[in-house]
Amino acid sequence: MTRYSTRVWLLAAGTSSMAGYVDAVGFLKLGGLFVSFMSGNSTRLAVGLVVDPYVARVAIGLLGAFVGGVVLGTLIAAAAGVWRKPVILLVVGALLAVAGWLDLAGAGGWATPLMAAAMGCVNTTFQRAGEVSIGVTYMTGTLVKFGQRLADAMLGGARWAWVPYLALWLGLVGGAVVGSLMYRSFGTASIWGAAGVAVVLAVYAGLLGPAEPSRARAVIGVGSGAES
Repeated sequence: MTRYSTRVWLLAAGTSSMAGYVDAVGFLKLGGLFVSFMSGNSTRLAVGLVVDPYVARVAIGLLGAFVGGVVLGTLIAAAAGVWRKPVILLVVGALLAVAGWLDLAGAGGWATPLMAAAMGCVNTTFQRAGEVSIGVTYMTGTLVKFGQRLADAMLGGARWAWVPYLALWLGLVGGAVVGSLMYRSFGTASIWGAAGVAVVLAVYAGLLGPAEPSRARAVIGVGSGAES
């Protein structure tokens, strides 16, 4: 992550905030399951298989939707090439908007799988050489990197290399706080706010200019430019 510019750090932190917002809304709606934290859902699946089959069924549905979103985002990234960031974020906004519409239409049971798909998709926003370079919904690795960079700074290494990782974590936590407050006032309809933020982030990503081409596109000579 430290190879990115400050402007991309801001985009990543903003995207993480939006993801935290969505996960908080999903968590409160589902009563203890997640739409972005799949490690937690995997544990709930395992426990549910033993003590609560209903929870297990919901968890496996969310896991499938999340993976489906990752597949969708990866395919979109390959097609969009150097403009994958804004395109993926627009697709995420569309998925969240549809989730909000389904809940409004009385089909709320389909809203959370779509939210999970959106969170899977958003994790394909930041890529280098065809691999995800910044995960915006899972923070364990981010906190490990934060601790490592902080220790490195204490040992005389790069003084501020820990800041992007802390910003990413704070973004997710801050977004989750806002999402919780909004859910308390507006219920699942609060997901419309996240859809709007995704569109704003897409515009900002577009203003950053083209990203480096993905590995597959680079091999066949499609796309050019450097990561912002």
